[in-house]
This record gives sequence, C-alpha cells and structure tokens, in this order.
Amino acid sequence: MKVLVLNSGSSSIKYQLFRVQDWQALASGLVARIGEPEGEVKLNWLDSDEVSHSSQESLPISSHEQGIDYIIRALRDSGVLVEVGELAAIGHRVVHGGVRFKQPARIDDSVIEAIREVVPLAPLHNPGHLAGIEAACSHFPGVPSVAVFDTAFHQTMPPAAYRYAIPEALYTEHRIRRYGFHGTSHHYVAKRAAELLGKPLDQCNLISLHLGNGASATAIRAGQCVDTSMGLTPLEGLVMGTRSGDIDPAVVIYLCKHLGLDADGLDRLLNRQSGLLGLCGVNDMREIDQLAAAGDERAELAIAITTHRLKKYIGAYYAELGRVDALVFTGGIGENAAEIRRRACEGLERLGIRLDTELNASRAQRGERCISLPESEVRVLVVPTNEELEIAQQALRTVADIDR
Repeated sequence: MKVLVLNSGSSSIKYQLFRVQDWQALASGLVARIGEPEGEVKLNWLDSDEVSHSSQESLPISSHEQGIDYIIRALRDSGVLVEVGELAAIGHRVVHGGVRFKQPARIDDSVIEAIREVVPLAPLHNPGHLAGIEAACSHFPGVPSVAVFDTAFHQTMPPAAYRYAIPEALYTEHRIRRYGFHGTSHHYVAKRAAELLGKPLDQCNLISLHLGNGASATAIRAGQCVDTSMGLTPLEGLVMGTRSGDIDPAVVIYLCKHLGLDADGLDRLLNRQSGLLGLCGVNDMREIDQLAAAGDERAELAIAITTHRLKKYIGAYYAELGRVDALVFTGGIGENAAEIRRRACEGLERLGIRLDTELNASRAQRGERCISLPESEVRVLVVPTNEELEIAQQALRTVADIDR
C-alpha cells in the first residue's frame, strides 16, 4: 500500500508518494504555474531496482483538477502507481486549521467548510489547499483524504502563551490570537530527537529551531508545544528570508502616518521586502555567509541580527521550560549553516549548552547527528526535517484509527 502527499498552493502542487511497508519515498514532483499559458510537470522516481529517474514536461495546466490529472498520469507512466486502489490514503498539508483542529482530520464536507472559514487568517495558503483537496476528492472518491495542519501541534499552548494583550472582543469575535506554524516539522523533529536521546517523547523537554526562508522556534515540554515564535500569521518571531519577524507595532503606525502605506503596502514591506533581504539585499543564507566572509558589512549585520534574535528565543524558552534535554536545529539553514548554529550557542555554556565546534563545522557529517561536547548537559542535535513523511504517517494513522 502507498500514501500520496499533496501540498497545494495557489498555482502549484507539490507531491510525494510513499511505500507504507518501509516508508520509502518512491516518487516526488511538482506541478507548477497552474493557470498560466505554459505550466510544468516534474517527477523524480525510483524504479523497481531503486534506480533514480526524472522527467519534466511543459504544457498548459488550467486548474488544480487538471494538475491532479497530470500527477496521476506521471505516476502511472513511471510505474510507481499502477492502480489508484494501491493508495491507502492521501495526506494534504494545510497551513491553517484555526482552533478547531488539534489533530489531523479525515476530510469531509464539514472539514472543507472549516478550512474555508479560516481563509481570512491564511489568505495566501488555504484557498490553494482547498483547490487541491477538492480536486483530489473528485479524482479519488474511494481513497480517504486527510488534512494535516501546520497549526495543530501548537494547539497545546496555554492561554498565557497564545493570547495577545488586546481587548477581549478581538479574541472572542475575530479569533486574533497566536496560532503558530511549522507544526508538522516541529513535531517530526521532536520525535526524532527523543529517539536520539533514548527517551520517550513525553519525557523530553526540547527547544526546536526550524530555520529556513521561514523560521520559527518552539518550546516543547513533555512532548507537547507550550510556546512558539510565530503568531496569528507566520510574520511574528525570528528574522526570516523576507519577513521582519518581531517588530514594535508602533512602527506600523509610523509607516501609515508618515509614509502613507496602506494594508497592501505594509504586507509587501514586512512579508516580502524585510528580513535578510531588507537588511543586506539577499535572502539566501549561503550567499550571505560568503558575502560576510568577504567583508560585506551589511551581510555581517544580517547574520548578527539573525543570531541575536535566535539566542533571545533560546534563552526565553529555556526559562519557560526550566529544564532542557536538547536544542534541535532543522530546516535548510538549521541543517547546513554551521556559523548560524555556532553563534546561536555561543556564550550559553552557563545554561549547559556546550557546542563541539569541530563537529559543528565538519562537512563530512550529514544527516541526524549530535554536535555538542560529551559533557554538555543539553544535547545539541541536527535533525533534517521531513514534513512530507510526517504528513503521510499521520494520514495513514488517522485513517486506521477511524476505521478501527
């Protein structure tokens, strides 16, 4: 049996096919530029001898429904999915589930409507998810579909962590509160960290750091999220590729009054023109690292601000948890940027965080690994995330629990 994972955006569908027996990824791909004159269908797959292949095709794709058509055709042509009946479940990534969804949910009309209701909280993401879900349900009527929510893992936060200090009516009537994102990634790496520590997840206190173009930190007590850096939207928290992260709300007032920015202008400025890009003109940390090494002062400042903010969150979450078993780095930057990890841990020895600088800097080491010194009270781990695998496993588990 196999599980198909779909991540539908406004004009694209990313997909991955897993074999349940060993959770091997048999295929992955992308349908891009949906609705444009010329779209793309990409597929990478393993044949029966586990030899890698790839294909790419350019053709018009008018809708998500047609995109799903092309995915089915590509999977069948490659031989990795001969019959739809091989699918045990389809897992859908959904960015925002509001307060209703604390767990994955088997998709029916009521779940679709609930996802639609929180579109105002995720206008860039949920409409695309809905288009993909409805297209998949139409194409695979006999295959159970499951929504896996980025916000679900954070629904264990207490009110002290998720409420803003604003008038009550804004919370009760408009649902303005902190939701958190990257929950699927934080959940996955927390489970892997517990295995590396040799402890049950419900006995682990962790600080997980998902660092990429989007970035977030999460405090995990006894395996459950008690705080996270992103808020109502993914804009709050750490410095990101193009997002500002934490900022004085009065800056927004100032920009409105003195620069005449409207809501759309503020959205562009804070979500798409800020962060690393705003600081040094580049949002790829690899390029920023090279620029800083060559003496570029703006690139060096961008790294300094990023790690300063990161260290503040580590300290805050350490204080909140009281005891920390491991600091876990994941995401493209967390997994690969040794200098960011070094600076984030620098000076935290009094907290029991002692980085092995040689292990941290080693290019020979890849995958899951411990990069702290043996005497470090808090283990420092690098755990590559795998959100698609987490979605596939949660989808299958949800279907099995319902059918039991």
